[in-house]
Amino acid sequence: MSTKSNRFEKVVNIKNKKASFEFEFIDTYVAGLMLKGTEIKSIREAKVSLTEAYCVFYEGELFIRQMHISPYSMASSYNHEAVRDRKLLLNKKELEKLQTKSQEKGLAIIPVRIFINDRGKAKLEIALARGKKIHDKRQDLKEKDAKRELQRMAFD
Repeated sequence: MSTKSNRFEKVVNIKNKKASFEFEFIDTYVAGLMLKGTEIKSIREAKVSLTEAYCVFYEGELFIRQMHISPYSMASSYNHEAVRDRKLLLNKKELEKLQTKSQEKGLAIIPVRIFINDRGKAKLEIALARGKKIHDKRQDLKEKDAKRELQRMAFD
């Protein structure tokens, strides 16, 4: 009996680490993604980058732009483009609410993390967010340093 190594991750949870530093989250939503066949395989291999990605409305539908999904290594000529617009799947009420809120000055829709749910579907967590000012970022760094100091003191 041979053991086959599984190249797919058991748990896929790719976060946009810059998002929480650059933005203040107001509201979060979980959206489905319209993907091509090889894209889901690359996501299961955790070959996704959300750092440059953002969401826009086009003709009443929500799309994610600049999300990089690396081409699937085992695919032949039917591979996908690494960076393309992908449609996000939300219900109508959520789309209308997001569209009206995103038109307010200073608000944007940004991807926070991508994960595979228990049914094997790729989901994207998006957030309605407001950009942080420099003093807000400094305050976050101070809080992070204070937490780190408390942890060091607890372990000593």
